[in-house]
Amino acid sequence: MAFDGITVSALVSEFNSRLAEGRIYKIAQTESDELMITYKAGKTQHKMLISANASLPLAYFTENNKQAPLTAPNFCMLLRKHINSGRILSITQPGLERIIDFEIQHLDELGDVKVKHLIVELMGKHSNIIFTDDNNTIIDSIKHVTSVMSSVRQVLPGKPYFIPETMDKANPLEITREDFFNIVFSKPMALSKAIYTSFTGISPTIAESLCFENKLDSSMPANTIVHGDQNLIWMSFYSMINKIKKQEFSPVIYEKDGKPEEFSAIPLSTYPDCVATNYESISELLETYYAKKNLYTRMRQKSVDLRKIVTNALERENKKYNLQLHQLKDTEKKDKYKVYGELLTTYGYSITPGTKVFETTDFYTGKPVKITLDTTMSPIDNAKKFFEKYTKLKRTYEALSEIIKETKASITYLESIDVSLDIADSEEDLKAISKELRQTGYIKHSSKDKNKKDRDKSKPLHFISSDGFDMYVGKNNIQNEELTFKIATGNDWWFHSKTFPGSHVIVKCNNKELPDNTFEEAARLAAFYSKGSNQDKVEIDYIQKKHIKKVAGAMPGFVIYHTNFSMTIAPDISGIKEVK
Repeated sequence: MAFDGITVSALVSEFNSRLAEGRIYKIAQTESDELMITYKAGKTQHKMLISANASLPLAYFTENNKQAPLTAPNFCMLLRKHINSGRILSITQPGLERIIDFEIQHLDELGDVKVKHLIVELMGKHSNIIFTDDNNTIIDSIKHVTSVMSSVRQVLPGKPYFIPETMDKANPLEITREDFFNIVFSKPMALSKAIYTSFTGISPTIAESLCFENKLDSSMPANTIVHGDQNLIWMSFYSMINKIKKQEFSPVIYEKDGKPEEFSAIPLSTYPDCVATNYESISELLETYYAKKNLYTRMRQKSVDLRKIVTNALERENKKYNLQLHQLKDTEKKDKYKVYGELLTTYGYSITPGTKVFETTDFYTGKPVKITLDTTMSPIDNAKKFFEKYTKLKRTYEALSEIIKETKASITYLESIDVSLDIADSEEDLKAISKELRQTGYIKHSSKDKNKKDRDKSKPLHFISSDGFDMYVGKNNIQNEELTFKIATGNDWWFHSKTFPGSHVIVKCNNKELPDNTFEEAARLAAFYSKGSNQDKVEIDYIQKKHIKKVAGAMPGFVIYHTNFSMTIAPDISGIKEVK
């Protein structure tokens, strides 16, 4: 969710609760479009990060420091000159706009009391941090907007500051029931769109949630909604606006498969399949959400090269596999040629020279058979020719059967690497996968690799079952082998998806009997960390480690076992405690 007006309202509420009568203690410009401002309120210091980044505009309190450049940029120096040690008079949000206005009182060079405004606009690509005087004249901004860049509003020193036009959107904090009905339900557009395009600060996500909680199709034209359903939408909207006015916020992050899907300052009804985590403050939520989102994005970016190698190799292997299956199908004719040879050997004496087609009965099936003959050859020579074809196709079949097994094993192995890339959450994990691909020949060794010391720091995932048993999950195939054959002992339990490539899961039982809950939790881990994690249910094999065998010469992580147990379970790991 982009910063909507409701999120900004929650931030303004939080800023006011912590910064009332506070003073600006330190100003740093950590990026070209980002400020880190330290405030003192009483004896407490608060750090605030404000970013006007076009793709990630945000503002929140943080405990983390960011390194500032040795030479402060001009905008930062200007702010230090004017408002360092300034007192915060108010923090406001006009309407429900995505704008935060810090009103700051300070002393000028002559010791006179002055008032300035630091205005933060969190509007996607139009985001900006603008410094104005008390007469709404722009002193400077972190981004300059010229007439070439925008014909609507220039953001330059000396220009008047005004809030950009919002396409005649109404202020939802001042709307009446009659206005709501007249504005929303007169529009011949999708209901959700009619809501978010009619009011400032309302995002598409919020509009979808209002429709969903009332079991209304958000794509229905708003002007076709019946009166009863119109009332339902209005009551939900009115209830939401009342909570905003009373500053009753419930910051929440929705996660699916361990990845953050969405956040909101108020609960959403549109994520019933996600795990909802509530936070005490909107700042804590934003810092957590973007840290997780950035980690996921960064790991996807850093793994691009490895994913390309795996994807290309998978494409090659799949093409090869399909071709081999086609060739194997051709060898199905071999038995027919063997029968032809046997029939000609048996009945060849009765064939008249020059016969092109010999008709007889297959003594295996009792069905009539027509055999096309080479008239330049005797029946016995024709029989030899069919036997030769049979022998050749038989050899091809036997060779192809082995090659197909190898190709299928390669595909399974590469798919397991794909799973490992999805699990990877650190550079050490990616290095371990890269090392494995070099060992298996998918990445060529370089002279640098030979001189590189083995310093892999990637560790398996570690969980604790609800019954207190340690459960380990391999992040890659080398870790899978180490878990299964080095960390696990004879009576420990081993779990793995039956049909999908995935991680080995080991439960250390310490010679105790595992409770049913631990079996189920380990199976859920094996399902979640497999290629079948997007399925409703995954079949999991589980067996004691002492029955697992390593196949000599096989790819890393490949094992065989017999007489295993199985269970089908959902790939859901919510509630399973991870040890960091």
